[in-house]
Amino acid sequence: MSVPDFLAWNAPAGHRWQLIDGEPKAMAPANRTHGSLQTQLGWLLTSHFRATALPCVAVTEPGIVPRALAANNVRIPDLAVTCTGYVTEEATLSDPVLIVEILSPSNEAETWSNIWAYSSIPSVREILILHTTAINADLLRRDADGNWPEVPLRSRRATWCWKASR
Repeated sequence: MSVPDFLAWNAPAGHRWQLIDGEPKAMAPANRTHGSLQTQLGWLLTSHFRATALPCVAVTEPGIVPRALAANNVRIPDLAVTCTGYVTEEATLSDPVLIVEILSPSNEAETWSNIWAYSSIPSVREILILHTTAINADLLRRDADGNWPEVPLRSRRATWCWKASR
């Protein structure tokens, strides 16, 4: 299936869908921890943009077309930021600068596959990976020459489980 076909497709109800290498793939609903992280980060980013008058917007679950294999892929990250304005509504988010994925044990392989696809987008400067089983985050940030690091920057504030801390 191509991107235009996917965007015009009347998908079966009850699931979110992304297009991976020409195949529509259903996405499981977010669990409570995943959804809470997604909501809170979206709120924090939006508050920051308003307070600093940055012309950016955080978008939850946007369609993202990677540069690699663009004709057959529409990936759906948990959150993305763009600083590009628009006049008409877009089916996919143009020029994302930050992409956020929330990593759950059940979707780890799929999430990392998406992350590598996002790294092919020229406008993307950072990819943030939040963990749901511990208070951990990984950050991939392009250097001044536009290269990605070999190893993500890891922030590990605690080794105890997020759920146990609430």
